[in-house]
Amino acid sequence: MTAHVMTMSTPDGPFTIIAENQAVLASGWTADPADLTGQIHRVLLPAQLIFVEELGPISTAVERFYDGDPSPAMMVPVRQYSGPFRVAAWDALRMVPPGQPVTYTQYAALAGRPAAVRAAASACAFNAAALFVPCHRVIRTDGTLGGFRWGLRIKESLLARERA
Repeated sequence: MTAHVMTMSTPDGPFTIIAENQAVLASGWTADPADLTGQIHRVLLPAQLIFVEELGPISTAVERFYDGDPSPAMMVPVRQYSGPFRVAAWDALRMVPPGQPVTYTQYAALAGRPAAVRAAASACAFNAAALFVPCHRVIRTDGTLGGFRWGLRIKESLLARERA
């Protein structure tokens, strides 16, 4: 399988996307695609990466997000592979409204397993498609940010942008 890679400049730093057939396999705030390939499940891992200048609707969705409209990013197809709970949890994240973060406990309930708070947190940690599967919208019960693979500064920036 061949995938396309592009890096965009954003207010939060370089944002790189790996996509195959207009579906995001991995994305995050880095200029190095190697920082992303380790997050892609082996059954989806591309054999070759081709660098491109733009990815059509995918890059447009990122631009729109940073222009104040996060909804197009939720319409971009994403391909991630895991067990049934993680897949359901990733789908549930895409239903969390921008500007209305949920706690890990609420997130576990949205994913269909209210008692599986640690498993829900793990789904966030293993989410390869940052921004398109908005794990930044999950916070701790006490209102603090919790973790984020790309750093708390970026998580805070994304949440503030969505509140605005």
